[in-house]
Amino acid sequence: MGTVAAIWGFVGIFMLLSSAIYRLAPMAMDIPFAQIGLFHWAVLILWVMMMGYSEGYKGFQKNFSPRVAARIRYLRHHPTLVRTLLAPIFCMGFFYTTRKRKIVAFSLTTGIVLLIILVHYIPQPWRGIIDAGVVFGLTWGLASMTIYTIQAMVRDHFHHSPETPCNNTSGN
Repeated sequence: MGTVAAIWGFVGIFMLLSSAIYRLAPMAMDIPFAQIGLFHWAVLILWVMMMGYSEGYKGFQKNFSPRVAARIRYLRHHPTLVRTLLAPIFCMGFFYTTRKRKIVAFSLTTGIVLLIILVHYIPQPWRGIIDAGVVFGLTWGLASMTIYTIQAMVRDHFHHSPETPCNNTSGN
């Protein structure tokens, strides 16, 4: 059951992020590139670079991805029926984690949903510029989550905490 839970946890999150990329990429590609000026190009380049650093590198690669991989590894070794059924949200830290992690998970999710609603009303080219940066950051995140998960599954030791309430400091 642990392997099934781990696979479901990874696949569920992978599909969630992939779905967001799939839905946002057309808006980014809908920018009227031939009609935008130098200012728009500068904002686009700076925004994509900033989102690569803040969302892709700092948010995903240094924070979310190693923790998700550690929780996937933890789930493989400590499955329960509830954790297995809800594996993607378990791996994202919505339950059976520290109080701080739950607060962060729910707060970030709420903030992201509100931003999605607000950005929906922004006209082109600005919406496309925003979406291009988000797609870049999410793609980086998807790649880093995949790499960390592979490492967590094949290595004897994975030195990232799953942040479970029992204060387990490693994913072993």
